[in-house]
Amino acid sequence: MKWYLKAIKNYAGFTGRARRKEFWLFCFFSYMILVLYGFFKAILHLPEYEIETFLGMVYLLAILVPGLAVTIRRLHDTGKSGCWICIGLIPLIGQFILLIMLCQNSVKEENQYGPNPKGAI
Repeated sequence: MKWYLKAIKNYAGFTGRARRKEFWLFCFFSYMILVLYGFFKAILHLPEYEIETFLGMVYLLAILVPGLAVTIRRLHDTGKSGCWICIGLIPLIGQFILLIMLCQNSVKEENQYGPNPKGAI
């Protein structure tokens, strides 16, 4: 949970680097919050397109900027420009290529985006 909160605190920090752990735990906790939201919505038999659906959309909008920021910082950690996030807009193949880039290991030494975050923790 500390990695999720770290990404949220660095809300619009598009500079620097993010470890794989920070990126994937941010994705995991974001997904789990949405799953729990859907679970409680289903259990309570809440109708669609009312305030409850609006709350889910508000959460998705709230994590949009931190999600983009942590993804760009993750790309920086692999030594790639943040512009590579746009490759995910290509259906299927672009998303697969982006996934591979996000799974790659960090550049061990300092790169143009900053020092290796693994050494900082």
